[in-house]
Amino acid sequence: MEEAIVRAACAIGAGLCMGIGAIGPALGEGNAVGKALEGMARQPEASGTLRTNMILGCAITESTGIYSLVIALLLLFVF
Repeated sequence: MEEAIVRAACAIGAGLCMGIGAIGPALGEGNAVGKALEGMARQPEASGTLRTNMILGCAITESTGIYSLVIALLLLFVF
């Protein structure tokens, strides 16, 4: 009985981890891409620098979502 409760709690925790952990990267990347496109529209000659910085920022932001995935997988398969 206790094992079933622990497994259910791990499954709920994994779902919450991915659900909440995906909100931050989605908002961060959307904001970064929107601002980069706005900057490229205003100054087309700076598009190369803006694109490089945007891709680097999106990669760093996406690492938060990957950490959430790792924690969710640990909750599902370790316990």
